[in-house]
Amino acid sequence: MANFATFCFLCVSLSMSYYLHAMAHEWPAGGSTRFYDFKVQTLRVTKLCNTKEIVTINKKFPGPVVYAQEDDRIIVKVTNETPYNATIHWHGVRQKLSCWFDGPSYITQCPIQAGQTFTYEFTLVKQKGTFFWHAHVSWLRATVYGAIVVYPKTGVPYPFKHPYEEHIVILGEYWLKDVVQLEQQVLASGGAAPPADAFTINSHPGPNYNCSRNDVYKIDVVPGKTYMLRLINAALNMENFFAIAYHKLTVVEADAEYTKSFTTDRVMLGPGQTMNVLVTADQPIGKYSMAMGPYMSAKNVSFQNISAVAYFQYVGAAPNSLSLPANLPSFNDNLAVKTVMDGLRSLNPVDVPEEIDASLFVTVGLNVNKCRSKTPQKNCQGTNNGTFAASMNNITFMKPTISILEAYYKKIDGQFTEDFPGAPLKFYDFVNGAPNNAPNNTQARNGTRTKVLEFGSRVQIIFQDTGTVTTENHPIHLHGYSFYVIGYGTGNFNPQTANFNLIDPPYMNTIGVPVGGWAVIRFVADNPGVWFMHCHLDIHQSWGLGAVLIVENGKGPLETLPHPPADLPRC
Repeated sequence: MANFATFCFLCVSLSMSYYLHAMAHEWPAGGSTRFYDFKVQTLRVTKLCNTKEIVTINKKFPGPVVYAQEDDRIIVKVTNETPYNATIHWHGVRQKLSCWFDGPSYITQCPIQAGQTFTYEFTLVKQKGTFFWHAHVSWLRATVYGAIVVYPKTGVPYPFKHPYEEHIVILGEYWLKDVVQLEQQVLASGGAAPPADAFTINSHPGPNYNCSRNDVYKIDVVPGKTYMLRLINAALNMENFFAIAYHKLTVVEADAEYTKSFTTDRVMLGPGQTMNVLVTADQPIGKYSMAMGPYMSAKNVSFQNISAVAYFQYVGAAPNSLSLPANLPSFNDNLAVKTVMDGLRSLNPVDVPEEIDASLFVTVGLNVNKCRSKTPQKNCQGTNNGTFAASMNNITFMKPTISILEAYYKKIDGQFTEDFPGAPLKFYDFVNGAPNNAPNNTQARNGTRTKVLEFGSRVQIIFQDTGTVTTENHPIHLHGYSFYVIGYGTGNFNPQTANFNLIDPPYMNTIGVPVGGWAVIRFVADNPGVWFMHCHLDIHQSWGLGAVLIVENGKGPLETLPHPPADLPRC
């Protein structure tokens, strides 16, 4: 934080009346405004013995860090200089009264087309911590991502001893193929997605991969000092373990909310999750591996099993010394995942809604649809010559042709319906007795269905994993909100036996619904707009594992979504 001043791009007072419409009148005072200029550009990179063009922001991979303080206003001008459609989502930012700038394509905006510009504007209302931004169209976020670091207000300390240094550590996946074409090919095949060619740490695969002995990220550490790592999982289709050889990790924040500190040997992050950990350089001088490996809870899925490695290197260690290997859990260690989740508690007691106005029961899982192609060898490569799909309450989400927010705001018919079911059509043993005679009884229905919530309603959502095709841990992300994770467990959800934590549950924006299990979240629907709720494994999102919550306006300007910005992209 020592060079914080250098991060201020332009801290100006907000005198421009142009921006006032989106401020929704009285924002908390005291925030600066920070401007960023994002150019979507291609970059030639050489990795894994291959050279290719990737899509980036400002030719940086990972992209530029957005630095701010709590309650700051952020203005990012995005200019698309590539032939691909682009949007940027500000993951974990609650977008209070700024739904137009949330970023998911065809949900809150049409994509920014080649040669076009769109300016995102939002305020970090009562938010601080580690967030990230990423593309939210096709699979472009494989390379279009970067950190958002929001510091507390000036003079407000961390609720733990200030670290000697902070480092951003972004976990990613790298493909040799063009990811936009890859998504199209996978969807056309009806089959599964191929594994990534490499895992990466801050875009570096590390020495376990071909031609990558020197393509390694490194943190130089001083013996005895404590470091804070801002961990971000920006991987596309994989959940990941992270560990540092012979060093303990003390978790102090998850999804940009402080937690009670707890110490562990390793953590697991699903895509979309962030975590701040403290690490003390308390071992003998040497070079220690920081490793990222797979957590794959599904059955019969091929995945990348080679760990990405970075170095946690003590000052004074011989530069060419061998690195000590990190001990990662086995790829299917569900207990290691549960142990991390069990440790997450909000720092202080929290105000969890106890009375519920709207309760939803939402199954999450995969489907196999019947082959409809005249060339099944080419297009029906799913189980038993079917095509893979995914669904919530057995409805596969289909993106509309214009954004749902625009259709809702302008009352344009025919783009979506308001009949997303609050429960599955029928209840059965979702985990062990799920229909699995693919594709005969494993089909889903298609729809662009939304669930409308009254402003201020207290909402509970029970997510239930299903065993159709395979049970799996699904990282479910809700846009526009954080939520209290009041309970989770294995098997079918049973209200009689479920244990809820209503005292200090973690406040998250992405929850890993346990493999063959359930999770329950609660929040107050106090942010009007159209909010995407989806699995953050992009292959599942492409297959339709999502739904949309529409939160109606309340009373007066502080509970009403402002009008759309003038430069909102057209479809």
